[in-house]
Amino acid sequence: MIATPVGPFDFFAPVRLWALLALPVLIALYIIGLHLSRRSGIRYTNTGVLAAVLPKQSQWRRHVSVAMALCSLVLIAGAWARPAGVEKVPRERATIVLLIDNSMSMSATDISPNRLDAAKAAATAFVNQLPAQYNVSVVSLAGSPSSYGPPSTDRSMVLRAIDSLTPDKGTAIGDAITVGLSTIAQAPPDASGRLAPALMILLSDGTSTKGVDTIEAADNAAAKKVPIFTIAYGTANGYVDLDGQRANVAPDKATLGQIAQITGGRTYDAASVSQINNVYNQLKSEVGYDEVNKEVTARWALYALAFAVVAALGAVSMAARWP
Repeated sequence: MIATPVGPFDFFAPVRLWALLALPVLIALYIIGLHLSRRSGIRYTNTGVLAAVLPKQSQWRRHVSVAMALCSLVLIAGAWARPAGVEKVPRERATIVLLIDNSMSMSATDISPNRLDAAKAAATAFVNQLPAQYNVSVVSLAGSPSSYGPPSTDRSMVLRAIDSLTPDKGTAIGDAITVGLSTIAQAPPDASGRLAPALMILLSDGTSTKGVDTIEAADNAAAKKVPIFTIAYGTANGYVDLDGQRANVAPDKATLGQIAQITGGRTYDAASVSQINNVYNQLKSEVGYDEVNKEVTARWALYALAFAVVAALGAVSMAARWP
């Protein structure tokens, strides 16, 4: 489960922050102490004798030392209030549906040997590196999207589905998302009857030309809390020759970005074999971990110690008489 976002100053025990009320009191005492020390210094008019007897004090060093000590106290109070943070933890189970564009534009050769073959190779490598307990399925994304079976841990079935993809007419991204949602609903539950967290990875190189409205389909995925990670595949100069006509087949980055934004996923660009492989490597981290809210008291305590050490070093440097 993805964590509810937490801010930099959220706490599990915020009532304990009352300890910060001591901060203005300490600052006031420090200012009063400085004022009294100045008044006391006026009684001695022979400053030459004082300079010979007492070491010269660095005012800025004193102020910095006090500021560091106060920062340490603030962080100690914050640590006592049990600060919250977000931490990534490995997912035990997940359902992943790959929506792979196999429209005619994927036969473009701007990516060697062609877009579809390069995409299939990258998807195959990605699936092979997923944890064995993840359920995976494939949906073809052409004019009539179809699922190649329910999500399964059977990797051989998934790999056969990827390998069988061939160019087909049309691009129906909205329909592919709808089929993907139906496919996710077929995922097997665990022993307690709970379904694993689900997401989709949508790779496309073009604009939807038919079927359900793309944004409407994305809204449906968002309503079902299924994030979609999109990959805009291909270069702006890619082209295919169809029926004697040369057509530009640049990826529709704007629409794919909207889909990711609406559903809570991320969007990526890939214009080469190395880039598509890099994207899938990044996706392994995205789909392999959940973000959970956890207490980060130890981190705050470490920061408090660092400030305290700096304050102590400043105090020592003022007290010591260096040759």
